[in-house]
Amino acid sequence: MSYTYLITGATSDVGRALIERLLTAAPDATVLAQGCGDLEKLADLCARFPGQVRPFDVDLSDRAKVDTFVQVLAASAPAPTHFIHLPALPVVNAKFKAFDQTRFDRDLEIQVHSAVRLCRAVLPAMAKARFGRVLWRATGGPPKNPAAYVMAKSAIGGLVKSLAVEYARFGVTVNCVAPSMMETNFLKDTPDLIVQAAAEENPMGRNATPADVVPAMAFLLSDEARFITGVTLPVTGGSAIV
Repeated sequence: MSYTYLITGATSDVGRALIERLLTAAPDATVLAQGCGDLEKLADLCARFPGQVRPFDVDLSDRAKVDTFVQVLAASAPAPTHFIHLPALPVVNAKFKAFDQTRFDRDLEIQVHSAVRLCRAVLPAMAKARFGRVLWRATGGPPKNPAAYVMAKSAIGGLVKSLAVEYARFGVTVNCVAPSMMETNFLKDTPDLIVQAAAEENPMGRNATPADVVPAMAFLLSDEARFITGVTLPVTGGSAIV
């Protein structure tokens, strides 16, 4: 069975690392890769895996554009066997009294509302095929004061549990990975002192990297993880238990 991976937020550091791992292991797989204004980040992967990476430029904060994306996929792409939802606005370290409602609303559209619309599009086919993998990224220990980010991730966590129970009997698993602070472009708006402090507080003495997190993601997407659903897997270097 050849797999089709729909990856939103595919242009992120984690998204690109995951694409490389998946296609290296499965030369007959296809990746439907969503980005927003930054598809040039996928150029190297498109060159290395010709014909296997299909980029889509979609603004997930716009519901009409998400709906159009769904229509384009239905008309021109194989039904996804795997759906990995990674997009989010870079986390902002700000106290709640400085809460940016406009930014939060946009991030909620990107992280949650687009996920709901895409799941409604892809889950029926997965259920009919009696096979599917759905994976999100949660948080395994956010930096201080990111109320907007934590609220969006909490909404995703509820959706994961609900879908996991509903679709388990169809052979569709729904899970999360929850890394601790991960040093990627996602932290570009986070002060260096906070990033350094998180590394010092981690039992392993450093922050996570995509190379630490992607193998856990690949496992939850694999056939071997067929009896694991509704879980949030911490990838935290031990910080989740101290």
